[in-house]
Amino acid sequence: MSEISRPRQRNAINLEEKFSHFSEQWAPKVIAEMNDYQFKVVRLQGDFIWHSHAETDEAFLVVEGELRIDFRDGHVLLRQGELYVVARGVEHKPHAEQEVKLMLIEPRGVRNTGEAGGERTAPNDQWIQEF
Repeated sequence: MSEISRPRQRNAINLEEKFSHFSEQWAPKVIAEMNDYQFKVVRLQGDFIWHSHAETDEAFLVVEGELRIDFRDGHVLLRQGELYVVARGVEHKPHAEQEVKLMLIEPRGVRNTGEAGGERTAPNDQWIQEF
């Protein structure tokens, strides 16, 4: 997204307000950028797919709910207010029994399904527009 079309931030970003603008799951929405990194909010429930990101780490910050991130050799359980960084190249699969709201922090252009691709691949650079 170019500088001209990127939404300008004039006020503090309220996460609850941003989540109120969408209900679809597994479709990250960009709410801010810092250098080449994007801050994305997303709603998740159920199983995602096994995937990895060969070129970058991926940060998960739980805003509301509980998220389990499965690895081939175990898992990590994140609750509200907790952060976990999945290292580049590590295969993982997010799972949420109930809907979880979280923030992803990753470089611009990272595909949510990594190298796996498939029908769960969400479009990049989907901004939540100001209303």
